[in-house]
Amino acid sequence: MHYVDGYVLPVPKKNLNTYARMAKMGAKMWLKHGALDYKECVGEDLKPKWGMPFSKMIKLKPDETVVFSWIVFKSRAHRDRVNAKVMKEMEKMGGMKEMPFDMKRMVYGGFKVIVEA
Repeated sequence: MHYVDGYVLPVPKKNLNTYARMAKMGAKMWLKHGALDYKECVGEDLKPKWGMPFSKMIKLKPDETVVFSWIVFKSRAHRDRVNAKVMKEMEKMGGMKEMPFDMKRMVYGGFKVIVEA
């Protein structure tokens, strides 16, 4: 079974294009270093009829939207190797000077896949 890193984060709507450019660069980097899949999705239907909406979970402000993202790896060990390579390359590049979202409100975790279709 695969392993997935998942993220949910608030992005100011005015920064969405900047975030998308950063995400495209991230996709190239993670895939280059061995990730199996990389997705970045922007919120569209954020008022579900059941469950807790992402917007409530991260205390979304009126001028923000939600980004839901995930990266797929072969295993947790594979994730650790790929992420180490990505972080090393990002350090060489000088990293991001300023993020287009509030890092303190980002929700993140690593997940072992239990069902795969």
